[in-house]
Amino acid sequence: MPEIGETLREARMRRRIDMAEVESATKIRAKYLRALESEEWELLPGPTFVKTFLRTYAEYLELDARLLVEEYKQRFERPAGMDVTPLNLRRQRRKRRVAPRIGPGVVVVLGIAALLVALYLLGVSGDNGDEKEPPAAVETATPTPKKPASKRKKRAAPARPMRVSIVATGQVYVCMEDARGRAIVDKETLEAGQRTRTFRGRRFKVTFGTAAARIRQNDKTYRVATSKDPVGYALRAGRRPQRITSGLAGCT
Repeated sequence: MPEIGETLREARMRRRIDMAEVESATKIRAKYLRALESEEWELLPGPTFVKTFLRTYAEYLELDARLLVEEYKQRFERPAGMDVTPLNLRRQRRKRRVAPRIGPGVVVVLGIAALLVALYLLGVSGDNGDEKEPPAAVETATPTPKKPASKRKKRAAPARPMRVSIVATGQVYVCMEDARGRAIVDKETLEAGQRTRTFRGRRFKVTFGTAAARIRQNDKTYRVATSKDPVGYALRAGRRPQRITSGLAGCT
């Protein structure tokens, strides 16, 4: 009877099937398929896997799987009592190789180190003798009086003056007052694209008739809220525009 591996290889070559295609169809790794064809049984995980892979591969090639498995059992399978898989043998060999060996030199060094430690401990215990050092006097820590908290608190540095201008996105009524209540934009109606000049200060109040405007504060732009009533904002340096409902800019 032809060899098992030769039978598998000839059947595959006769059908012109690539090894990658067999691997994809049978879910058996290509290296195990090659081991079956070359009859390198020691490369497989064990007799149980050999028979399973051999049966699957033979059925895929439309061969008599039962006949090939029986041939493998008669020629290569060991008795049940002697069945030790190559994988286990390799693991045992690795463990034996990894096991560290302590040479004579290491034993001598460890012995000298142990002797030095023992001599050091004897010397320390001999120095102590029967004399005992008097216990150290316990000093009572005198609490340090706390300094009265300074009544003066550092005031936060005032925010730098901001730059403010109004940009119209449509027809909008604008009234704007500075910190003293003086009208700096006195009831003006701006058209889309128009903008006021840039004002500098720490506080402003501005009232809009519609939401068709933007507030330009330093390098940021803020939208005006949509409302059926006039919308007012308080502008303060270092803060975002804050909407207000009372004390709107009247611009007399």
